[in-house]
Amino acid sequence: MTRRMILQSIRKSPRLHGVSSAAAWFRRHCLLLCPLVAALALAGCAMMEQQGEKPVKAEIPAAAPRTLGVETLASAEHKKIIALYGGQYHDPAAERFLNAMLLKLAKASGNPADPYKVTILNSPIINAFALPPDKIYVTRGLLTLANDASEVAAVMAHEIGHITAHHAMLREEQEKRAAVITEAASVIQSRERGEQVAAMEQRTIARFSRQQELDADEIGIRSMAKAGYDPYAAARFLNTMEAARALHAAEFGETVSTKPDLLATHPSTPARIQHAIAVAHEFGPPGVGTTDRTAYLAAIDGMMYGDDPTDGVIRGRTFLHPRLRFIFEAPEGFVLENSAQAVLGIKGGGAEALRLDSVRLSQDTSLESYIHSGWIEGLLRSSVQPLEINGMPAVTAIARAGEWNFRIALIRFDPAVVYRIIFAIHKLDADAEQRFRASIESFRHTTPQEAARVKPLRIVIVTARNGDKAETLATKMATINRPLENFELLNNLHATGPLRVGGHYKIVTE
Repeated sequence: MTRRMILQSIRKSPRLHGVSSAAAWFRRHCLLLCPLVAALALAGCAMMEQQGEKPVKAEIPAAAPRTLGVETLASAEHKKIIALYGGQYHDPAAERFLNAMLLKLAKASGNPADPYKVTILNSPIINAFALPPDKIYVTRGLLTLANDASEVAAVMAHEIGHITAHHAMLREEQEKRAAVITEAASVIQSRERGEQVAAMEQRTIARFSRQQELDADEIGIRSMAKAGYDPYAAARFLNTMEAARALHAAEFGETVSTKPDLLATHPSTPARIQHAIAVAHEFGPPGVGTTDRTAYLAAIDGMMYGDDPTDGVIRGRTFLHPRLRFIFEAPEGFVLENSAQAVLGIKGGGAEALRLDSVRLSQDTSLESYIHSGWIEGLLRSSVQPLEINGMPAVTAIARAGEWNFRIALIRFDPAVVYRIIFAIHKLDADAEQRFRASIESFRHTTPQEAARVKPLRIVIVTARNGDKAETLATKMATINRPLENFELLNNLHATGPLRVGGHYKIVTE
């Protein structure tokens, strides 16, 4: 993925690679929410206290020669990337391992005097990208998903391939060319013709970007194979990432479409896997090269998994934010997800959904006046009721749009901060009202003891013993959804088969 594409993706969905299931659901169905609809899927608790502030815009420049000005600019972009991805994750053992890997890749490419340097980003997103001239970024989410050194080498060699092929610069030139052609068509012919030309040029850019991904795959596989790594690792990790995407969709009751999007910037995963295997075959049959699995697992042993507790934690259907000092429990059957500025939840593949976020209000603005202020359409004014939730002033109300009903609650957490809870359902009957009301009433301040007890989830490497099966080791997983399926995914058991006595495996513990 090129840097420009990555930053566009960040601005669209800061905490997730792609749009979360609940967020997409709200986009499709909650059109009654006026100003809220634009931010509904974009807005987490990681930044809840900052709602309403102007978002930071970040543009990474195209690749350029090493000059003082470019290096200064690259340093600024480096800081922006770190900020956008939750900060830098410091793990000396993992950093040493990855930088040694980058040195091997540099030697294989004939440039050992000027190696790349890695930055681990504090994000559960599965992602990696590069910033010329020498910076490689990988998220801890990617590192915890990978199963051996060769898989990570494939990812980093792919990103280096983007740099060496000057893809960012070439894409920018393609976009400038498209803009000139479109403008000329609009001026010389008509606005309608200009729009037609723009659509054609966009398809050309999309094909161009997909070809860049395939080219970077090929460059990366050749480079890692020369460095002695298993060239089939690229295809293997692409399969793992596709399995992760499918599991995430299944947790939210959705299916993953295998139909490639015409305007997608990446080729479809099957096409990339097929191409990666073809390139790997040039270096011999499967089994060539090293995977360095044991050393890699030792390097990531203890690495944080999932959300950073400073951004709030999900434990089952409970969300607790130790820094913002609140706790909330979703109704039975909901699956929660923490995005950049909201907690999103979904049940039954979209039959019900929820959103929890916050807004800053003047102390002089009452909850009653705010709920009538027009921030939500379809409001049934007669349904607005004041109440008290765990000692905090609150109001509840109902809104309707088409076949959807919404139970809304506003809770004044402190004089300047109001939390908003929105439930969406087709039929708001007595049972739904009872479940939603119980969930709303679960919202409260945390105690200092509760906040202190929140610990991050971590990857721990265990050794399989006689009698161990995937099912038994999965029982040691912390409170995450679908522990067996996540254990199988984290260890790529669909490809490697049953547990091997003496083998090393990843589990998630608190």
